[in-house]
Amino acid sequence: MNFGYTTVGFGKTAVPPVLYNIEYLVIAGGGGGGGGAGYAGGGGGAGGYLTATGFKQSFGREYIITVGAGGGINGTSHGDYGSDSVLFDPAGNTITSDGGGRGSLGQGTDGGDGGSGGGAGANRNQGVNTNNGGSATAGQGNDGGDGGYATSTCGAGGGGAGAAAGDVTPGTEGIATVGGAGLASSITGSSVTRAGGGGGAASYNFGQDTIAAGGSGGGGDGGAREGGNSGEGEDGSANTGGGGGGGGPTNNTGGVGGSGVVILKVPSASYSTKITGSPNVATSGAYHILTYTGSGTYTA
Repeated sequence: MNFGYTTVGFGKTAVPPVLYNIEYLVIAGGGGGGGGAGYAGGGGGAGGYLTATGFKQSFGREYIITVGAGGGINGTSHGDYGSDSVLFDPAGNTITSDGGGRGSLGQGTDGGDGGSGGGAGANRNQGVNTNNGGSATAGQGNDGGDGGYATSTCGAGGGGAGAAAGDVTPGTEGIATVGGAGLASSITGSSVTRAGGGGGAASYNFGQDTIAAGGSGGGGDGGAREGGNSGEGEDGSANTGGGGGGGGPTNNTGGVGGSGVVILKVPSASYSTKITGSPNVATSGAYHILTYTGSGTYTA
C-alpha cells in the first residue's frame, strides 16, 4: 500500500500526493417558532451558518457529514431548538454549526440562544419588562428580537445568518418584527440565500393584520390576525436552516424550523467517487458540488 504516494524510477523515490482545498457550507437546522399562548409567539432563529475555502483534503481521509433537523413545535409552548450540522474531519478540523434558537411562547419569556437567536414572545403579564431575544453563536448568526409588552403584545422575529431581527417597539399597536435576513452563497455555481429567521406573530388586540414575514433565505412567516382569529406560524423551508414563524394568539402553534444542509465543492481533477448517503452531485465549471440533505460520508 502506498498511501497515495507515487514512485518514479528504479529507486522508488516517493512523490507526495497533491493536497488541495475544498470549499464547504455547513448550515444547521433552524429553531421552531413559539406558540401563541394568550399572546403572540416569537420566531425561531436560523441555524448556524459556516463557510470557508480552506478545508484541506488528503488521500484516504473520510469526512463524516451530519445534517441537523429543524426544531419542532410543542403546541402553544416554546418551539424546539434546531439540531447541529457537522462536517467531521478525523484530523481535528471538525466544523460544527449550532442549531437555531427556539422562538418563545407568548407568555413573557425570552427567546432561545443558538446559531442565530430565537425571537421573544409578547409579555403575557403586560408589565414593563421586555422579553429578550436569544443570543447568536459568534461567527454563525445574529440575535433574535425582543418581544412586546404592555399594549404592544406582539412577538419578535428570530435572527438570521445575515442580520439580527428587530425589536418590537413598546406602545399602542406595536408591530411584530420580521425575521432576520439570511446570507447568500454561490458555492453551487449560482447565488442562493439561506438561513433566514422566522417572523414574529402579530397581536390581535389592536387588529393588526400585517404578516411579519420570515427572513429571506427560508424563514417562515409569523401568524397574523385573520377575521378575529390568529393564524399559525409557517414552517421554515427545508434544507435552508430557516427558522419557523411564531404562532399567533390565541392558542396557535408556531412553525417547524427548516432542516439544514452541508455542501462540499471539490476540484473535479481530484474528485473521488467514494461517497455514502445520497448527496446530490453536480458540476459547476471545474468543480464537483456535493449537496448533503442527510447524513453521509466523502472519502478523498
